[in-house]
Amino acid sequence: MSDPMSLAEVRARIDALDGELVRLLADRQILVRQAAGFKVDEQAVRAPDRVEQVVQAVRERAVDAGLSPDVAEAVWRAMIAAFIELELDEHRAGS
Repeated sequence: MSDPMSLAEVRARIDALDGELVRLLADRQILVRQAAGFKVDEQAVRAPDRVEQVVQAVRERAVDAGLSPDVAEAVWRAMIAAFIELELDEHRAGS
């Protein structure tokens, strides 16, 4: 990929990446909703040990990809928290 020649090009590339991220998050949401069906209670939804496992893996992948592990962790923790709330809502609605 060549270096952008203007701020407008940087923004256009960011917008394109954002579109890809939204599509990937939509795929993740489908899986989160499916996972909710396998969980028996709110503790299983929250799964703090699993959260820490995912965050640690993301930090390692971030280093390999040239992404700040702190940025990766912050993004993933926010994303995971949002998906946990979605799962909890679905779990409660199904009860």
